[in-house]
Amino acid sequence: MKATDTSGQYSKIDKNTVLKGSIKAQTDIRIDGILDGDVNTSGKVILGKEANVTGKVLCANADIEGTFKGELTVSGILSLKTGSNVEGEVQIQKLIVESGAIFNANCSMHSADDGVKKLKTIHEKTA
Repeated sequence: MKATDTSGQYSKIDKNTVLKGSIKAQTDIRIDGILDGDVNTSGKVILGKEANVTGKVLCANADIEGTFKGELTVSGILSLKTGSNVEGEVQIQKLIVESGAIFNANCSMHSADDGVKKLKTIHEKTA
């Protein structure tokens, strides 16, 4: 997994971890455990098969194999893998859905320029 602006570094929440709170990073984040809270990163968010995330996620790209409920804003590509389950409000530029994925969300798509602007604006507000 290649991080956005660091030399191969990423953050990981293990499958035996339960976290309540907010995460802000500039690297990719892999979640295999349970998160009740918000994620804000300029990198990629990866939810493993056993991941269960409830909250708001703002990221550049996302790969989801587990469960997500809440608000998901992706400035680039959202990839839903077989077995994933996404519910809530979703804003994306591109969507890839594999057979067997569950997608029960209100979804809006934006242009590449709009997504980058939105990501930068939100990162500036939370800095």
